[in-house]
Amino acid sequence: MTNKLLIVWSSSDIEVARKLVLLYGSVILPRGYWDEATIMIWGPSAKLLAESSELQEKVKAIMATGVKFNVCVVCSDEYGVSDTLASLGVELTHTGEMLTHALQSDWKVITF
Repeated sequence: MTNKLLIVWSSSDIEVARKLVLLYGSVILPRGYWDEATIMIWGPSAKLLAESSELQEKVKAIMATGVKFNVCVVCSDEYGVSDTLASLGVELTHTGEMLTHALQSDWKVITF
């Protein structure tokens, strides 16, 4: 069985982003904690990421380790940040579908 992790990042708090989501996200694949990992950006975290060049650089570095990022397209459209996030390589998607699938399958899910 593959060990798969989905991190749901919804907080607009920059310290939650720095010290939890992105700090943990930066080591989970390089250290072999998980075989596959996705960070789902949902709600206010989309706006936070779009407005912070510091966080954008961290996300690019984490992507380089193989962690996937996606964002709720409804939220990113409502915040007017879809183009910004897509230009980072974040996949725009309907996150409710992915979360439901993850919860009903063998993914582990944590939320910040």
